[in-house]
Amino acid sequence: MGNQNEAGAFARQEAGRLPALVVGAGPAGLMAAEALGAAGVPVVIAEALAAPARKFLMAGKSGLNLTRAEPFDRFLAAYAEAAPHLRPMLADFGPDQVCGWAEGLGQPVFTGSTGRVFPTAMKASPLLRAWLGRLAGQGASLRRRWHWAGWDGAASVFDTPDGPRRVEAEVTILAFGGASWARLGSNGAWAGPLADAGLPLAPFRPANVGLKVDWSAPMARHYGAPVKGVALRAGSGGWHRGEFVISARGLEGGGIYALSRPLREGAPLLADLLPDRDAAWVAERLARPRGKASLSNHLRKALGLDPARLALLMEFGRPLPGGPALAALIKALPIAHAGPRPLDEAISTAGGLGWKALDSDLMLEARPGTYAAGEMLDWEAPTGGYLLTACLATGLWAGRRAAARLGRPV
Repeated sequence: MGNQNEAGAFARQEAGRLPALVVGAGPAGLMAAEALGAAGVPVVIAEALAAPARKFLMAGKSGLNLTRAEPFDRFLAAYAEAAPHLRPMLADFGPDQVCGWAEGLGQPVFTGSTGRVFPTAMKASPLLRAWLGRLAGQGASLRRRWHWAGWDGAASVFDTPDGPRRVEAEVTILAFGGASWARLGSNGAWAGPLADAGLPLAPFRPANVGLKVDWSAPMARHYGAPVKGVALRAGSGGWHRGEFVISARGLEGGGIYALSRPLREGAPLLADLLPDRDAAWVAERLARPRGKASLSNHLRKALGLDPARLALLMEFGRPLPGGPALAALIKALPIAHAGPRPLDEAISTAGGLGWKALDSDLMLEARPGTYAAGEMLDWEAPTGGYLLTACLATGLWAGRRAAARLGRPV
């Protein structure tokens, strides 16, 4: 979707009332635009940045985890208390449909050993190019660097490179994203105008985020080291297997991200450094004579602890106890931390527009004809394909309902 003659075309459209306006060119907004376009509705997409789907492209640098292949009830449970709201949307466009959609754009997918689904290309750019090409073929047009500033009566107001613009549309879909990674467009600035309009908002909180740790000096040599073969537990939840990384800023990675919510809420973090062994086995191995070996070498040789796990034990367990108490500590090591990393470093955010503001079509009760979709809604989920799938599903749901409102059901 290029910019050729966009200003003139839009000026003509602006003289009347647009059929459809989508605000935000991330996955939810683009999927809403696709649904409208499939119904034959001309769409204008307003994007605050110079290029669409910047966060989507960033996610693609690590493989673009599209969705997760697992039974629907297990998949749905990842959304916790938001699951009842999201159930119809995910039932309509869940993991199987996401795979079919990607393949329909010429991007075959494969399922990894953990059930995570990726495009074979292992990046987002080919999928995005094909997607934008489909939208252009449907007649959608993209307005770049258009910053939504709120409403003026029935119109959306934008700050644009050509000055303020007022845009009225028969239907409008808001797909602003969350409030993390501001440089990629998700800065949460939209919350102010929504709050001014009296809409209910839950505070933004970091989700899928690392932990701040004030390391001692000896830990510097372990920065960048992956931690494998560990189970983690936060609060009353069960043990969770997952890898993470020791970084200069703290602890990062999927094993930590999966526990973001209880950690954010203040639950203590424990690490089992030998989850495949019981405490009795650990105690028996520790009781063997160590001769002239240092304690660190004894732990390494007797238990098979690698440098990363041994460093964590020394960092958080000293002074190390002896006997069975040391075995117990290895099986449940308290990890001291200073809380989540800042909101803008989070992969995603909890909080946002409350469900009570919306009807079952994702339309704002207070503004008929205006819908909301994607991460701006008050839900959260772990990484692993859940985030992107729900963004796509809510965007499709809102787009189809908006088309139906215009008498153009898909």
